[in-house]
Amino acid sequence: MTNEAVLLDTSFFIRLLNDSDPLCKNADEYFQFFLDKKIQMMISTISIAEYCVGGVLSELPLNNLLILPFNFDHAKRAGELAKIVFSAKKKGQIDVYNRTIIPNDTNLFAQADSNVKIKYFLSSDKESLKIYNLLTTEIPLNFQFIHLNNSYHEYFGYLKF
Repeated sequence: MTNEAVLLDTSFFIRLLNDSDPLCKNADEYFQFFLDKKIQMMISTISIAEYCVGGVLSELPLNNLLILPFNFDHAKRAGELAKIVFSAKKKGQIDVYNRTIIPNDTNLFAQADSNVKIKYFLSSDKESLKIYNLLTTEIPLNFQFIHLNNSYHEYFGYLKF
């Protein structure tokens, strides 16, 4: 197993588990890529809660995932990140469509940023990407945001044969 991990966002699982979703193929290929490359896949307890709003826990591929509980260190870092985002939103520096609250984004980012193994955060959420981009203009984060619109071939530079 490599020493790298990826934190998979709720939107990733929504796409992965819906065969009719246009991003299902990308999600499936990323999932297989991470398995093949032995990059540990993680899911936050926050994403589990979000998924269970519209889905059922047993649908998630938990056998292949490490569950990441939200802890004290994550909470502290999340507060720091949320403070930056709320301040920018108040000043009109970021327009996050249809989001009056931002905490789940910053909570997940705090988890990724606090875990030295997590090198990637994979999501199809464009609004979450806006928040990530804003944060990286203010402070360094210890992980990279991968948007599911980009195939793993594009992102990791693997040729598709």
